[in-house]
Amino acid sequence: MVTLNTQSVTTPVGIIRLFEFVLTLITFSLVASQGHTSLPLWAWCMFTWCFCCFVTLLILILEFTSVNTKIPISWDDFTTAFAMLSTLMVLAASVIYPAYFVCSNCWIGIAASVLSCVCFCLYAAEVGLTRAKPGEISGFLATVPGLLKVLETFVACIIFICLNSSVYKNFPGLQWCVAVYSVCFIISLLIIILTIGRLLGRIPLPMDKCMTGYNVLAVLMYLTATIIWPLYCFDNFKNRPPECDLPFIVYCFWDNLVVVSCMTCINLIAYIVDTVYSVRLVLITSPA
Repeated sequence: MVTLNTQSVTTPVGIIRLFEFVLTLITFSLVASQGHTSLPLWAWCMFTWCFCCFVTLLILILEFTSVNTKIPISWDDFTTAFAMLSTLMVLAASVIYPAYFVCSNCWIGIAASVLSCVCFCLYAAEVGLTRAKPGEISGFLATVPGLLKVLETFVACIIFICLNSSVYKNFPGLQWCVAVYSVCFIISLLIIILTIGRLLGRIPLPMDKCMTGYNVLAVLMYLTATIIWPLYCFDNFKNRPPECDLPFIVYCFWDNLVVVSCMTCINLIAYIVDTVYSVRLVLITSPA
């Protein structure tokens, strides 16, 4: 029997989710009203707003009908991970869409960009409200290391989008970097899935120590990639090609090389912070 939970839409988090749903729907509708284009960046922005709108509505319905209590997953971990992922996705869309598809006289596009920025602020506020506070018992993904796992996975996705096999297929150093991105992405994604599925605790291993060891290894691997990727790429492609400045070119491979370099540095920092938190957790929980 379905039990209606009116508190799910009257709490601060519930009210924020209602605004998220409405504003992402309006943003998607405004951009869709201007017509369709086959450019991948436009498709990414539209997917972001549509995905966030749909999942936010799904969360609202499941919590309002109390069906979420019957789903065999860690609901708090799922909603926190989704809020963090949505924050990052909407942030990317809020930067990409006005940068590539909005002109100074495109009022509908400007309005959509402003609403997208508001959506980013709302999702960031939800992360702040659902994040575990010091001394509070909560799921792993609501803690700082858990949120960092979502960030690391998302940044790796951006790296994969920008990779081009024609750039790295002939250079063993760049192939090593791709292997680093792939291995760390798979392990971080696996940790997220196991946490949401309540399976992480069933693994007969000291997971806090295992994750600390993985984070240290990931830092070392990303450190090599941070050095090797720009060293190989910009040694072979020193200057930005002139054709990248042509008005009909949305993006070029050289820009993607720069994005990969920047995202690699961001993930290195994320893994370093993750390692610091993990080491502190192991030291605090270990017996004296």
